[in-house]
Amino acid sequence: MSKEVRVRFAPSPTGALHIGGVRTALYNYLFAKKNGGKFLLRIEDTDQNRYVPGAEEYIKNALEWIGIAPDESPWNPGEVGPYRQSERKPMYMEYAQYLLDQGHAYYAFDTPEELDEMRKRLTAARVVSPQYNSITRTQMKNSLTLPADEVKARLASGDPYVIRIKIPRKEEVRLNDLVRGWVMVHSNSLDDKVLMKSDGMPTYHLANIVDDHLMGITHVIRGEEWLPSAPLHVLLYKFLGWEDSMPQFAHLPLLLKPDGNGKLSKRDAEKHGFPIFPLNWTSPENGELVDGFKEAGYLADAFLNFLAFLGWNPGDQREMFTVDELIEAFSIERIGKSGTKFDINKAKWYNEQYLRKKSNAELSDYLLADLAKEDISISKEKAEKIVSLMKERATFPADLWKEGRFMVFAPTEFDERIVNKKWNDNVVIVLTAFRDKLEVISTDLSADLARTMLGETAEEKEIKLGKIMQAVRLAITGVGAGPDLMQIFEILGKEELILRIDFALKNIKAS
Repeated sequence: MSKEVRVRFAPSPTGALHIGGVRTALYNYLFAKKNGGKFLLRIEDTDQNRYVPGAEEYIKNALEWIGIAPDESPWNPGEVGPYRQSERKPMYMEYAQYLLDQGHAYYAFDTPEELDEMRKRLTAARVVSPQYNSITRTQMKNSLTLPADEVKARLASGDPYVIRIKIPRKEEVRLNDLVRGWVMVHSNSLDDKVLMKSDGMPTYHLANIVDDHLMGITHVIRGEEWLPSAPLHVLLYKFLGWEDSMPQFAHLPLLLKPDGNGKLSKRDAEKHGFPIFPLNWTSPENGELVDGFKEAGYLADAFLNFLAFLGWNPGDQREMFTVDELIEAFSIERIGKSGTKFDINKAKWYNEQYLRKKSNAELSDYLLADLAKEDISISKEKAEKIVSLMKERATFPADLWKEGRFMVFAPTEFDERIVNKKWNDNVVIVLTAFRDKLEVISTDLSADLARTMLGETAEEKEIKLGKIMQAVRLAITGVGAGPDLMQIFEILGKEELILRIDFALKNIKAS
């Protein structure tokens, strides 16, 4: 590509960032970096009625968490700012006026009541999609139907108005989408969208076209929900004289519910018990807290890898990628056209893989942080030993403590099912003898030494070790399954083992 690639992610600060929006940001980032270009972030806050305090900071933090910070943004501006549309307000009227002067837009003075009456009239006439278009505009109050002097008087007196695009009749609008190929729409199916609102702010349709042009955007990669608006945007580029520099479009497939039936929503996430936002979000309106992937225990690199595969694939069997590997492998041609089912189990699988790849030193920090919340302190060395044992059984960092509490706290209760099924005199005989041997050894207890001693003890008592191992585990951990028992012995040490064996022998009674 001869021209520098410049892409943008342009969210509205109306609440938490949906996972679909994060995926859009990721694909823009990957495409830019693959082609040596720039990734911009622009806050589209033209609809001030929907602005939510804290949403912009949330967007910033979410992108930073997964490691795709933009090259240019409101908090890291480049040369084409401002990067908030509300701060660019004065410039939009210039382009709206150009469209008015060229006959591609017009003033509309219709009141909300008159618009509602128009829709009711069309509905009564069995019009499937009532809209303000090339036919209905001839019956409404606008600068195309009113005398010029009346239009001038209304404007001078400050009558409320909007500026609408004048969609041409009987024109075919063509768009070569990088994901979907050629898209053709007849202009008769389009309505005269509002470009400038009565409050003087532009709508998305005008603002994003003007901003993309002025910011030098070469590729617009966005969600499928914007595909119906693309023909209108193509017309705007044409009417503004920017057709030759119009960016290429790529409309990403929808993220679907787990059953594939419809677009993934917050309600679906709540129903199935999984996150849909990258970070926790507390609603300023009602104080409702919605869990995010980060706080639910998902690792940033695992989340990013999972996200990349929601609509894209590398064309081979690889599933695990670093960010640099994703950049190298990414291409828009490998993005699918159809929607992608959201599979939270796949997200968990990715988290397990990335958690296991982390060093024991890294993982021990998670464990120590969880222990600190309960005012418990252990050495860094012991924490590393515990996580080395537990990480193959963990999905989230919190599982290291949740599933490994027995490594710090001796059991006071024992699984009754295992007690009734496995606890017997043979277990008592072997554990008693093993305990006595532990008391006299002078070296540190290693896993190998523990295995040898326990095996020899069972052999001396002519008892098959395999028959009692689950009960031995029960005595030490309180449950009948878990990681390697001899490794547990080594980490606990002989003194702690003796205490636990004594407690079990005294308190476990099979019914």
